[in-house]
Amino acid sequence: MGLGGCIILIGAGAILAFATDWELDSVNVDLVGWIMMIVGVIGVFVYASVMRRRRMLVPPTTTVVSDDERRL
Repeated sequence: MGLGGCIILIGAGAILAFATDWELDSVNVDLVGWIMMIVGVIGVFVYASVMRRRRMLVPPTTTVVSDDERRL
């Protein structure tokens, strides 16, 4: 799930938790909204940690010789 999916989960969960007053016999809609928001926030953190690992730069393994070292 990408970042967009996580943001959609957070938004849909907030709508269910705060903007609706539906009452169903077998489902607590507020609780479903809170669960969706929590899953969305966890997804954002996981996505951010995965992207942080991918962005790590590996130092070059070859040595760089500058012009000053060649003249010596």
